[in-house]
Amino acid sequence: MPQLNSFDVVSCVDMQEIDNAVNQAIKEMRNRYDFRGSKSALELLKTEKKIKIIADDDLKLRNVHDILKSRMAARGISVKALKFEEPEKAFEGTLRQEVTLVNGIPADKAKVIVKLIKDGGFKVQAAIQGDEVRVSSESKDDLQQVIQVLRQAELEIPLQFTNFR
Repeated sequence: MPQLNSFDVVSCVDMQEIDNAVNQAIKEMRNRYDFRGSKSALELLKTEKKIKIIADDDLKLRNVHDILKSRMAARGISVKALKFEEPEKAFEGTLRQEVTLVNGIPADKAKVIVKLIKDGGFKVQAAIQGDEVRVSSESKDDLQQVIQVLRQAELEIPLQFTNFR
């Protein structure tokens, strides 16, 4: 019987890199002229895997988004890993917004990934295992083609490919 090769499709973020990116964004906000005297702030809630943003107004909120996204991209973290919630009014006319860090593949996205693989006509098996998808085949070439298809797919979550055996 031929050897079975496999890999896992996962969606995870490195919390240390997130921490570094948030700290760099905070430092940039302190140094920027348009944030002088502002109540705008960023805070990483590690245990909840969220980032809390406080901004004076809508313009400052968009500027904080831009700073945060650029710092994340510079640290090698996909912007797709950030899920921005709806901003809400806070005290003294400020805006508060939470950013959830996407970690793990939700069940509905896992089903979409399996459907993409099956629709591709590859000779592979795809199985959902918790918050990841395992793809296995006898041919390493088929597995490489599946990786290429998934990289080109327009999914709202960042994907990594691990445990290639």
